[in-house]
Amino acid sequence: MSTSNHTRNDPQQASFRMGARRNLGAPVEKALNSSRTFRRLIAYFRPETGRLVLLFICVAVGASASIIAPTLQSSAIDSIAAKQFEALPRFLVLMIIMYLLHSAFTLLQEYVSAHLSQRIIKRMRSDLFGKMLRLPVSYLDNHSHGDLMSRMTNDAENISNVVSSSFSSLCSGVLMLVGTLTVMLIYSWQLTLISCSVIIFSVLFTRIISKSIRKYYLRQQELLGSVNGIVVEDVNFYRTVTAYNQQDKAVRKFAETSDDLTKTGIIAQIISNSMGPMMNMLNNVSFVLVAVFGAIFVIRGSITVGVISAFIVYSKQFSRPINELAQLYGEIQTALAGAERIFEVLDHVDETDTGTHRMPSTQGVIEFKHVNFSYVPGKQIIYDFNLKVEAGKKIALVGSTGSGKTTIINLLMRYYDIDSGEITLDGVNIRDIPLKDLRDNIGIVLQETVLFTDTIRSNIAYAKPDATEEEIRAAAESACCDAMIETLPEGYETVLTGSGANLSQGQRQLMTIGRAFLSYPYVLILDEATSNVDTRTEKNIQDAMCRLMEGRTSLIIAHRLSTIQDADQIIVMDHGHIAETGTHNELIARQGQYYSLYNTQFAGKAT
Repeated sequence: MSTSNHTRNDPQQASFRMGARRNLGAPVEKALNSSRTFRRLIAYFRPETGRLVLLFICVAVGASASIIAPTLQSSAIDSIAAKQFEALPRFLVLMIIMYLLHSAFTLLQEYVSAHLSQRIIKRMRSDLFGKMLRLPVSYLDNHSHGDLMSRMTNDAENISNVVSSSFSSLCSGVLMLVGTLTVMLIYSWQLTLISCSVIIFSVLFTRIISKSIRKYYLRQQELLGSVNGIVVEDVNFYRTVTAYNQQDKAVRKFAETSDDLTKTGIIAQIISNSMGPMMNMLNNVSFVLVAVFGAIFVIRGSITVGVISAFIVYSKQFSRPINELAQLYGEIQTALAGAERIFEVLDHVDETDTGTHRMPSTQGVIEFKHVNFSYVPGKQIIYDFNLKVEAGKKIALVGSTGSGKTTIINLLMRYYDIDSGEITLDGVNIRDIPLKDLRDNIGIVLQETVLFTDTIRSNIAYAKPDATEEEIRAAAESACCDAMIETLPEGYETVLTGSGANLSQGQRQLMTIGRAFLSYPYVLILDEATSNVDTRTEKNIQDAMCRLMEGRTSLIIAHRLSTIQDADQIIVMDHGHIAETGTHNELIARQGQYYSLYNTQFAGKAT
């Protein structure tokens, strides 16, 4: 077997050359505390000890076979040179066995690595997803959802790639370096020094090239982010783009950024792809030096012809792990940075639940006593808020945007904890009530519709998974969406896609209201629940709500003042204070802020 064929057909070598060109000079993200992150990451490997041992055995056997094969090749060549043909078949058979062992255990290594990486990442993603569901609402409000998704997907995938390929490559590279260097020194320390001198030069050359093109990869990454941002923005807001006839401007902006990306990418790829030919040239120089000096040593009788053949193979095997390990450093650092970002979420404190006063059911009496609150320390939102809501009463919160209406709901649901004061439910401080009991007793319908990619039946039953068919249909009928559902091709089995994108906004809102009906809460919160439905549908919903709210405490946030005229009490809020309280008629007669809001709205002006 010729040396050139051996190196040309080595799949690991080919894979490395492609990977080196692809990642050369790419920016490496590093963890702030690599050692601590590494120790925590190792903890995920402990349940997989058996697979780790099997993986190491596969790597060790495969590396050993690669190291032994050139020795057998050297012996075979020496046998031919000495015309000792009787030993040749034995060497050839052993060579075939070594190459078969290498291939078989490399295949098994890939199989074990794939299982190992997927099991570890599955465990990590399960921990991260479970943690996200236990995080305080304040954490999710203050962190980009896209960033959290990136930790779940991109960061976890980087770790998976390192475990599946880089981990075994690291072990294999170290074993190959140690084993190959040992055999080379045994054969000839002089030729070993010659080979190492060329290898050291190639490593230095690689580092210089990597630094020189790093700026192009950074610029390419920035431009790629810009292109993605332009596409996402213009596609999401295409109605606005077309409404203002800005299509040509959007195309020009995309084309300019895309052109910059193309030019930068071409330069980066040209320099990066030049590494292949340059490394091949250095390898060929190494072969020439080994052949020339090897021939001199053969003439002197210090080595044999077979040793030269083996050295050419070993020099190739020795240079590959060095470059590969240099490449793995960046991949491992990026994976550790991703792991650190995941652990950052896992380390965040869970939503505080100190409640021990069990309340499986309530009367529905709510009281706010001298409540003060600020989302950001030093920037107060709610000031000395006092309000008592008797059981079964319907209370409306109105006011301009930013007056604190939704904040009051967030505090009642304990999405945020108050700075001072007290909020009670049936005389019990809500901090003393387990979150499950508190939220089981409160039904909420938000202005933003929330539907899942599932059947209509499952979406309505989300509030009560064990609901019967009769209960689900009764809730839908109460929300005035039963007839609409029956007109769909699959009825209640219709699968909603894209958060209900196959329904109108009004239909989606009706279904979320039906979900709230099904929970039969003691306290009902409606945050602009009818803002996205037409007037006729709104009237039907109002009638259904009146039936539902009988005997139940209801808090309604509304900008459309026509929907809350029958409220038992209307609370007018202004910059975190209660400006006015009373019924609709009382507040109109008082001609205060509510009167101004009402007249402004029905005069057709913005509130």
